[in-house]
Amino acid sequence: MILDDIVSKKKITLEKNEYCFDALKIAESVKDTSVLDFYEALSKDGLSIIGEVKKASPSRGVIKDNFNPVEIAKQYENAVDAVSVLTEEHFFMGSPDYLKEIHKEISLPLLRKDFIISPLQIFEARELGASAVLLIVAIISEKRALREFLNIVHGLKMRALVEVHNERELETALLAGAKIIGVNNRNLYDFSEDINTTVRLSKMIPDGVLAVSESGIHTMEDIEIIKEAGVSAVLVGESFMRCGDIAKKAEVFKRAYEGKN
Repeated sequence: MILDDIVSKKKITLEKNEYCFDALKIAESVKDTSVLDFYEALSKDGLSIIGEVKKASPSRGVIKDNFNPVEIAKQYENAVDAVSVLTEEHFFMGSPDYLKEIHKEISLPLLRKDFIISPLQIFEARELGASAVLLIVAIISEKRALREFLNIVHGLKMRALVEVHNERELETALLAGAKIIGVNNRNLYDFSEDINTTVRLSKMIPDGVLAVSESGIHTMEDIEIIKEAGVSAVLVGESFMRCGDIAKKAEVFKRAYEGKN
């Protein structure tokens, strides 16, 4: 399974000598620095959008030719509410450096999107400028472990987008105390997409927990389905990467959510 391959490769990457830094030193250096509130940015009225800076994926190959992460992020700045930055190097052709450079250039909350298996990656995300990190329940499947990761995230004044794919994972996320749930419409086993995953799981997400629909969002009809399910936040990557005008595409999504053609 591709997820197992990604996690195995991530373990090797983290074991390399060059991936070494002092978590306590980082915690000390950032304790007095402010962090943009990822939750608050997505909690406004209307449709909230997380735009993703994404070069490639295992299922699609290269999505964006002539990839310039900083320029893409700048296009997002006045079009969306937060930016997701792929930092996984091998399967998504991302880099932690992308997050670091984007943080210098734009003023939106940033999500580090990676396959986090170690608390060190959370500390690193904070140092790179992230306001939030992605925690995938398919990887961190034990409630106690997920709760410990969430405690570290909150201790660093960050937020966590906790990603789920099914009812069992959602239950684990909620019991661990997740306040932002990302429902991934992409099946991690065969990479098929079904936006009805959001429809099905959103019924189980209680008030006070923010739901974000991820993946497979391409059309006005997709946005209408999400709205009907009571979800008001989306994470969109490929659709933005393949369009010619990010701001225009984002406006189309917002108007669809408002019921305007």
